[in-house]
Amino acid sequence: MQTQHTHELLTTDCCFCSLVSKANGEDPIGTAGTADHWLIMEVPQPWTQNIIQENPTLKSLFDLFKELVLQHKVKLRPIFIAPDREYSRPGFTRILYYYRPAQLFSQFVKQEFIVPETEAGALVTAILQQLIQQTHDLFQFQQYQQQTSHIRELMVCTHTQVDLACGRFGTPLYRRLRKEYAPAANGNLRVWQTTHFGGHQFAPTLIDLPQSCLWGHLEPDVFDLLVQRNGSVSGLRQYYRGWTGLSEFEQIAEREIWMQSGWSWLEYLKAGKVLATQEVTQGNNPDWAEVRIDFVDGSKTSAYEARIEICGEVMSALNSAKQMELKAVKQYRVSHLVKVE
Repeated sequence: MQTQHTHELLTTDCCFCSLVSKANGEDPIGTAGTADHWLIMEVPQPWTQNIIQENPTLKSLFDLFKELVLQHKVKLRPIFIAPDREYSRPGFTRILYYYRPAQLFSQFVKQEFIVPETEAGALVTAILQQLIQQTHDLFQFQQYQQQTSHIRELMVCTHTQVDLACGRFGTPLYRRLRKEYAPAANGNLRVWQTTHFGGHQFAPTLIDLPQSCLWGHLEPDVFDLLVQRNGSVSGLRQYYRGWTGLSEFEQIAEREIWMQSGWSWLEYLKAGKVLATQEVTQGNNPDWAEVRIDFVDGSKTSAYEARIEICGEVMSALNSAKQMELKAVKQYRVSHLVKVE
């Protein structure tokens, strides 16, 4: 049901989807998507909605990307980042490639390259082709590889052309993190502006790599906790979209385990599996699922099993616009969680 707050928002001159989502209490957990690979490329702004079709190099790369995703079923997430005056080099393009190293893992393995602009397309093509061959050999570009595995990358969506909420709420978040937190990290943290990576109704949204946790509806008063990890994890519960090493219902269970285990949970090697779920018709989401999360604590392998159940619905907006298109979104809770090994 539409709340009174939502009605008030819908009668304003300009309405943002993320305000509707937040006002109605939409829980972002389970919306991170699943990835085995991230491919991130510096592309100067502005980023139009048709940037790929307008750029011949990007269009050819996109055709190869579609082949990987549609034919080879590779879980690859591509995004663009804006060159930075401090981080970037004129005439060169930065390529960041992250991949899942094993079935059980805690963070993605990073490869970073800074190549002449004329070779950027060739490097991305080589990365995409190696995914078909299931190798990680980029020897011919070794001279351009950067030793930056120690650097944490925070990526904030500011892609206004996809949805106004990302520019309105993502840009101030990016600027503050870039101005205050990156310089204080002694070279161990960089902050970037990115194109859309899904979930604009949760703007401002952020990717934390190499762990690849996604966040949404972020507020300035949780920046210290998010970046420095110096307090109770419970303070981040409502902002957590999930870890991309897992699928939707696995992410919901994983958050509950993290809330009980604390920060150390992020370092454990882990993997998920859906054991059972309600059968539904195409286009509908199930009301329940049972999942298993295996993990390694030191030398000990253990597991949790959880049941996820629907606990209600909220109305959320599909896009930012003066005339809002609303949809009912199922909300879930962990009704049962037990450590089984």
